[in-house]
Amino acid sequence: MEEKIYVGIDLHKTQFTICILTSVSVLEEGTRFEMNKEGYRAFISLMRHLSSSETHDDIIMAIESTANSRFFRDLMASSGFKVIVVNTLRFKVVNLSTKKTDKNDARTLAEFLSKDILPESHLCSAESEALRRIVKSRNLMVQDLVALKNQAHAVLLAYGHITKTAQFQSKRERNRMLETLPSHITATIGIIFQTIDVVEKQKKVLEHCLRSITTKDHTVNLLMTIPGIGVVNACTIRAYIDDIDRFETYKHFSAYCGLVPWVQSSNESVYYGRITKRGPQELRTSLVQCVVAMVRMEKKTSNYSLMREYQDLKNEKSSGKAIIATARKLSRIIYVMLKSNTPFDSGKLIVNTEF
Repeated sequence: MEEKIYVGIDLHKTQFTICILTSVSVLEEGTRFEMNKEGYRAFISLMRHLSSSETHDDIIMAIESTANSRFFRDLMASSGFKVIVVNTLRFKVVNLSTKKTDKNDARTLAEFLSKDILPESHLCSAESEALRRIVKSRNLMVQDLVALKNQAHAVLLAYGHITKTAQFQSKRERNRMLETLPSHITATIGIIFQTIDVVEKQKKVLEHCLRSITTKDHTVNLLMTIPGIGVVNACTIRAYIDDIDRFETYKHFSAYCGLVPWVQSSNESVYYGRITKRGPQELRTSLVQCVVAMVRMEKKTSNYSLMREYQDLKNEKSSGKAIIATARKLSRIIYVMLKSNTPFDSGKLIVNTEF
């Protein structure tokens, strides 16, 4: 039986450090390679030299989940090597080490890999990764627009002009305001408004891109059958779910969304805290936005048991807690829809079918 070789790799932006172990000895430790073609070639050559198998299945590598972990994993996989991407959220040994160096981090990964106790991270598909990049870019533009509009409100207030929150939403309204302001104010506000126009235009380009690449995406089309879910939120949810089959139950999915409460149980005491907020923030935010949209569509959704439960909880506790609780219930509906491959059926909610 061939002996397994375990390789811990501390991956960085410009270089990576390795530690190579077997069950009985340390073959190499602390060696660094550059993150370029020459470095990859030298590392792969070393791995092939150590391997006693033509398929290299005697070598297993471990890297932490980072921005370039997908690229590195795919590069090694193309050369026949197996790479495990470690879930850093569940593997705190490296971060909590009292002697945190690249050499020690690589050694820790290799040692835990040899004992087969590393928590593996899920890397989404290339399609989901592309959607995530577009969604994140759009979110940054939305944040920039909010900041620019807030700055415009602040500038006008400094000159004694009181404006309403949504007054700068349309380009027509912004242009109308510029015509009424004195020149010493428009010199500043004009530039801010021009920047808003550019960012809004680019945001629409990204939204058009989302629509075009998901026109035939079955998951996105299923999600958009839910009242209150538009193309942006549907693409966001689809991108961060990736594959619904990786969640065994709806509870696992809700936990992934970070919408379940903290639980501390000891002896006979059980304490439930705030929601964990684990998992992708973008996914959690989209679910909350969908609930808010459903609340606003009162004429269409008021008969839904989901909305009746929201109103009861809102009256009992608060609007914020009610929205979060409803988002958790919505995550269950989405899970059932995608698992069963069926569109949203409002009739099930109206007749108060349990979800």
